[in-house]
Amino acid sequence: MEDEPVVPEPATRRSKRARAQVRTADFTRTDKIEDELEEEREESSDDLQENRRKPKRNKATEGASTSAAAARKADSSLIEVVKGDGKEIPDVVKRWVEHYDKNQKSATADLLSMLFEACGAKYCLQEEDIDMTDVDDVVVALVNMARRGEIEDYQSSKRAFKNFKDNLIYFWDNLVSECQSGPLFDQSLFDRCLDYIIALSCTPPRCYRQIASLMGLQLVTSFINVAKVLGAQRETTQRQLNAEKKKKIEGPRVESLTKRLSMTHEKITTMEEMMRKIFTGLFVHRYRDIDPDIRMSCIESLGVWVLSYPSLFLQDLYLKYLGWTLNDKSAGVRKTSVLALQTLYEVDDNVPSLNLFTERFYKRMLELADDIDISVSVCAIGLVKQLLRHQLVPDDQLSSLYDLLIDDPPDVRRAIGALVYDHLIAQKFNNSQSRSTGSDSDSSEVHIIRMLQILKEFSTDPILSLYVIDDVWDYMGGMKDWKCIIQMLLADNPSAELDDVDATNLIRLLFASTRKAVGERIVPATDNRNPHYTKAQKEIFENNKRDVTVSMMKTYPQLLRKFMPYKDKVSPLVEIIVHMNLELYSLKRQEQNFKAILKLMREAFFKHGEKDALRSCVKAIKFCATDSQGELQDFAQNQIKELEEELIGKLKSAIKDVVNGGDEYLLLVNLKRLYEFQLSHRVPLESMYQDLVHVLKSFRTIDDEVIAFLLLNMFFHVSWCLQSVLSSETVSEALLSSLVEKRDALLEQLEYFLDKPLKLHGDVSYKNQLAYRVCGILADTWCLFKRIRFASTNLEMLGYSPDESIVKKYWKMCEQLLNVSEEDEGNREYVEETNADAVMFALAKLVATDSVPKEHLAPEIISHLEKYGTSVSETVKHLVTSLKKKGDISSILVETLKMAYQRYLVALSGNDKSLSSKLFQECKSLAARLSGSYVGVARTKYKAEIMNIVKEGISYAFSHAPKQLSFLDGVVLHFVSKLPAPDILDIMRGVERRTENVKTDEDPSGWRPYYAFLDTIREKYLKNEAVKVADGKEGTSVRRRGRPRKKQDLQGKRLFDEQSSSEEDDSISGSDQDATVEEKQEDDEENVPLIHSLKASSKLRSLKVSKEDKRDQTRTVDAGRATEELTPKTSGASS
Repeated sequence: MEDEPVVPEPATRRSKRARAQVRTADFTRTDKIEDELEEEREESSDDLQENRRKPKRNKATEGASTSAAAARKADSSLIEVVKGDGKEIPDVVKRWVEHYDKNQKSATADLLSMLFEACGAKYCLQEEDIDMTDVDDVVVALVNMARRGEIEDYQSSKRAFKNFKDNLIYFWDNLVSECQSGPLFDQSLFDRCLDYIIALSCTPPRCYRQIASLMGLQLVTSFINVAKVLGAQRETTQRQLNAEKKKKIEGPRVESLTKRLSMTHEKITTMEEMMRKIFTGLFVHRYRDIDPDIRMSCIESLGVWVLSYPSLFLQDLYLKYLGWTLNDKSAGVRKTSVLALQTLYEVDDNVPSLNLFTERFYKRMLELADDIDISVSVCAIGLVKQLLRHQLVPDDQLSSLYDLLIDDPPDVRRAIGALVYDHLIAQKFNNSQSRSTGSDSDSSEVHIIRMLQILKEFSTDPILSLYVIDDVWDYMGGMKDWKCIIQMLLADNPSAELDDVDATNLIRLLFASTRKAVGERIVPATDNRNPHYTKAQKEIFENNKRDVTVSMMKTYPQLLRKFMPYKDKVSPLVEIIVHMNLELYSLKRQEQNFKAILKLMREAFFKHGEKDALRSCVKAIKFCATDSQGELQDFAQNQIKELEEELIGKLKSAIKDVVNGGDEYLLLVNLKRLYEFQLSHRVPLESMYQDLVHVLKSFRTIDDEVIAFLLLNMFFHVSWCLQSVLSSETVSEALLSSLVEKRDALLEQLEYFLDKPLKLHGDVSYKNQLAYRVCGILADTWCLFKRIRFASTNLEMLGYSPDESIVKKYWKMCEQLLNVSEEDEGNREYVEETNADAVMFALAKLVATDSVPKEHLAPEIISHLEKYGTSVSETVKHLVTSLKKKGDISSILVETLKMAYQRYLVALSGNDKSLSSKLFQECKSLAARLSGSYVGVARTKYKAEIMNIVKEGISYAFSHAPKQLSFLDGVVLHFVSKLPAPDILDIMRGVERRTENVKTDEDPSGWRPYYAFLDTIREKYLKNEAVKVADGKEGTSVRRRGRPRKKQDLQGKRLFDEQSSSEEDDSISGSDQDATVEEKQEDDEENVPLIHSLKASSKLRSLKVSKEDKRDQTRTVDAGRATEELTPKTSGASS
């Protein structure tokens, strides 16, 4: 195999996966069906109208109309037939062949004229000029027609030409088929056609190249069909000749067979010579055309040729083009190449001839499994499966492939799951592996053991294990063999291959498989939408739920008893019952097993103190109490009451131990149990609420985690009491007073811990946990009892609003927590409830619901926007949007900007240049983000709001001039640019009037921001005026609606440029575009909406790197990369 050309311009990778390109010339079956239905409707309507007009027709009239229709068909030109519905093509081709037999030059002229017109040029050759006309002269004339715009592009979206390309292919295929008996081998007709087609395929106009390439590629396909028929005839003749020769009798029969064999061989040789002519003259240039559709057509056709005619095309001379295009910058071309190779490897007889090709390109095939385009990646994984089936890839090369099991796109994960199942679990590709020949259960057990070996690689992360299970579940029947899994778990003498980690993974597999079987997602969906299931799918889920229940009905208690002591196993095992059909316990007389399960779950609840185990037990018990029926439901509800009593008794005993100086562990564990139980169920704590308050007041030195759960349980009890009050029709005064007393006691304790300094040192797992809890509980309590909620009602005494001093203390604690890095947050058990996101959510909730005065808290939150992480910034963004919907927020934004600027002034007064510079830059960035929300229609809608911000900002800047004048240039300027030109002029004049009697020369450096501000807005005002003058509306500000007006001197899309190739013709002028981008880059950054600006820095970085072709991504595949030995150059029209 020869060395490949080197590509000097590799294609840049996109920042995210994009869908494969779709060819505009491809037509789906649905489109054809719609066309046929519409034609039938039109025909039926025409017939109906005709019948109404002429209900009676005589035979003479019918004969005359038939003759007229036949005459019209005979008079129709070839191009008109191709443009039509295609039904007349076979008849027209037969008539043309008859015409060719009578008058070759006339028929040839008609065919070539059709060829030219199919390309879009109405160029007619005369019968007498056929032999004298030079191909190059005709092609030059056609190109000049394209330059003058005198051609028609049949690839437009016009409905009349929708099936044009399909009809054109059909025409040439019929023509080759009809010419088998003569014109195909006269070395005149098709040689002349091929010369024109090859010449047109190398011209700059894209429409010429597209249609000529289409016809040339189809001719090769049609030639192959003829050659295959001739090959079969040659084999038959050869057998007959060999049989005659065995008779050892020379005669006319042998001579006739020998002559027939020779003629057939010559015809095949002629066919192959024409195939090679098209390949060398057309394919080798167009497979690297600038148009990806042409490249796709070439590669798709080559795949068909190799598969259908391997005697000629199944060799490295042709296969290398499939390998080179695996690096094409177009995802559609890469996908086409992969699909072509996949069909080749599916034929076992082709594999020996593909050895050298595979050795050369298999690494690239593996890389494409992680292609930037999802559809290419999925197809490449299917190709890798074929390579593994033939054992052409060493196993040590597959490690990067298995990492895709936890990749984001679900389609890629499913494809890898199928590969993993076939290769590692079912081991379909390993002939040396002994396969199980026992029962289905034995086969399932073998597959499950192999699956456990894979899961062991992800045993430290249960979430990753779920991804692997989800990927393989559709293909592995052993996961649905519930009895086999349960037998493996209950085995008294487990296999030596199964250890404790395998038992944990097997329980996780059982739980995940159960959820999948009943239609529940086990991994997050990318669209976050609820799945929609058909009636048939729902029936399948119900049948699966029944099968799971029947399989576990008798063995479930045994599983619980065996694995109850293990905290990592009990949680998924207990929660399986949520996906079972409890009604079957009554129908099948298994009440005792149901009761045993509930008792074991209650026992597990008191045996463990971890969040997952407790939460699963509560969920399972509650499910049994609500979804069971009759006697079983009563039993489950009694179990809940007994659990309440036992829990309260254990909690009282633990409190007594702490009061007597005992250990705090039992108190902590039972507080956790109570917290998890109260999340979904009200527990009567009236008798011991004061005990909880007493512990908090009397034992200030107990562990922070114990204090946090004491406060949590007090809050939930108060919340349940409030819900009871709100849901009751009549409420006594005593009950309200009791609730207010409990609320005040809770708030008193929370406010006490506001003054407690944060625990910034020590064990990471408990660091700041109490502070996080205090922030969350306080916010929830203030929201529940906000004063405006109960104002002017009978429950007005429940209303509460915190003092301003308390709110400021609250903010100080939250501010410290928001500055804690994610690394310092640790891997706590309740980390999702005790992190920066939870703190910001609490703050935003207070402001958005008007639970506290927002005039102070809202500016504090927004002013620190530049310091927050991405997820926290998203919450702030939604908060600003929510506040805007409620009314004018100009005062809040002004106060926000003042706070940010004030921090800069403080740092500036401390002579810390580095810090002051950083804070000023943060202030400018904050102003840019906030002003970025006023774009488009928002400029007009919130014009008054923007004006207020500008005026207040100017007043603030001049309140301590020139000390605060940098506020103009750094902050106010961003909002000024959002105003119309007349308002900008008024603002500029107002600012100038402020300095009429001021001697700015005394402090030039101090007044420099003032002059910079004026110069900038003057420039912006003049720029807007210039735009209005250009529109012919000087002196007025009129807003034009709709699309921007196009320039009158813009040229249309050129089909030909004598100074450029087709590649230059189709390229976009980079200089003008780059100049425009660079000229407006600063304005674009300022105009970014707040909804997008939170991710602006990363987006701008990726755009700039993309522009410089230096994108560095984590994925392993660069679709446009040109390696030294793999990708040929993508050229234009001339090669």
